[in-house]
Amino acid sequence: MEIDRVPITQLPSRYGIARSNLYTRLKDLGIEPERQGKKAFVNAEQLQLLDALHEHIQKGGVTSEFLRNIDARIQPDRALAELPTEQIPLFQPATFVAVVEAIVKRLLPSTGSRLSYLRELEEAYEKGWLLSTSEIADLLKMSPKTIAAYGQEFEDAGFVFTRVGIRKGGEIAWAIDKHSSLDVLPNQLDIGIKEAFSSDFDPE
Repeated sequence: MEIDRVPITQLPSRYGIARSNLYTRLKDLGIEPERQGKKAFVNAEQLQLLDALHEHIQKGGVTSEFLRNIDARIQPDRALAELPTEQIPLFQPATFVAVVEAIVKRLLPSTGSRLSYLRELEEAYEKGWLLSTSEIADLLKMSPKTIAAYGQEFEDAGFVFTRVGIRKGGEIAWAIDKHSSLDVLPNQLDIGIKEAFSSDFDPE
């Protein structure tokens, strides 16, 4: 099923980051969530762009490099290229889809379903399977070294991974659970994003 929109409150768990980090990514990408009633959402194109940025960061990249890649693809005009980044209209409606398609094509796998790893994690969770470090690293597109460095427990894509022992071959065995708690946004965040997470704007 194709995703039409996603509540902004689900994004920290999707990427395994704090709300403050999500806020920074939204601001850097120039994404303003759409509000409907007391909830805020990102649409499918915005979600693809956030996914592409997350994939870029997971591979060791940085946000500034990601934004430069966008600039190079949608701003061929030399005059525009000489403008400061904050003055370049990257995400006007006419160019937004082209931006997403170009970045996703370059930074995300070109074959298979991009959500297949979530289905595999869900199946492992439902059946109580213990996955090895290399299996989780493969599903989350991380290195085994990164997974092992997380310590006893970490969260990613809405799942909680906890060390529970050793698999055959000497690899760490991980149990999979789910967690719904989210961190609290710092007080200094702009009111638009902060309202999207506040208890008054989006009550439990």
